[in-house]
Amino acid sequence: MSPTIVVRHNSAALRYETEVEGHLAVTEYRLEGDCVIFTHTLVPPELRGRGVAEALVKTALEETRDQSRRVIAQCSYVAKFIHRNPEFQFLLRND
Repeated sequence: MSPTIVVRHNSAALRYETEVEGHLAVTEYRLEGDCVIFTHTLVPPELRGRGVAEALVKTALEETRDQSRRVIAQCSYVAKFIHRNPEFQFLLRND
């Protein structure tokens, strides 16, 4: 069984992050009005396939929802995650 992944919101760096076995994984964003623009998710090769990106993005989207913000998914992983998880699709900004 893999350990629990603890995700931190590092608002000063505009990213959600977690450290697993000494490796840092992040989901980066920028703010524009009431939107959170997710720009990049980076998970080191040593951590891939272990649910790290999923934990980062899920936490980020839950906080975005709780803040009543909208999402622009420039990051392909965030876009795929939202597509696979319909409970977050309402967050997408429709232009």
